[in-house]
Amino acid sequence: GKVTRALLQLGLRALERGFVPVIFNRRGHNGCPLTTPRLQPFGDPRDLREAVTYLRCRHPTAPLLAVSEGSGSGLLLAYLGESGSSSCLAAAACLSPVFSGRDWFEAGMPWLYEWPLLLHLKRGLSRYAGSLSEAVDVDRLLGSRSLRELEETLFCRTKSRPTSWDSYWERNEPLRDADEAAVPVLCLCSADDPVRGPPARSLPTELFRSSPYFFLLLTPRGGHCGFPRQGPRRCWGHEVVLEYFKAMAEFLRAEERRKG
Repeated sequence: GKVTRALLQLGLRALERGFVPVIFNRRGHNGCPLTTPRLQPFGDPRDLREAVTYLRCRHPTAPLLAVSEGSGSGLLLAYLGESGSSSCLAAAACLSPVFSGRDWFEAGMPWLYEWPLLLHLKRGLSRYAGSLSEAVDVDRLLGSRSLRELEETLFCRTKSRPTSWDSYWERNEPLRDADEAAVPVLCLCSADDPVRGPPARSLPTELFRSSPYFFLLLTPRGGHCGFPRQGPRRCWGHEVVLEYFKAMAEFLRAEERRKG
């Protein structure tokens, strides 16, 4: 999605702590070139898998860690479920994740959050209006009045392979293969998140109770990807994620020593 100021701050903090940060962009986002008239569906991890495979080839001995923000967590969660023990990741973390993509699109967000995001997405898509016209109805796409309408026009009402909204989410729900995930995943959520929605409706509590790999840290306040605090390092959520990654790296090193 959008490279936010918070994401850049997290990258800087990670760099200061000895990590090597890499930002993954979806197709056509943030100036990424679009070489075919096809974008990346909400929970389709194939592009991310290629990126992780490339990093593993370039750095075969380095532990790879992944962190996501907001709706971008749908991509990471889908990747972890589809890849299982072959994910090449040592650990993962999700900041204010959207767990149920379909429910999120159908419920909608408060207009104060939805309209700026919708305009940002339309602005990015307008760069590729000519090439995308081969695949979708561009006038309808740029005239979308909600995120759901935009998503449905892009991926369900295509000219060559139209599909139903139900079928789309059967293939793209982030937690469709959650039982197959095989690396520890920390999910940092706040109860007052206006984008994800109320915890009773939007948190998969049974998953955190039953899975040995999913951990939930739920705070009473923090907003969406905010988790503010006073001082120059304003997001304590970043500190939590980096401490978690550090603890996981130490644990894995100890396990390697124990196994010889």
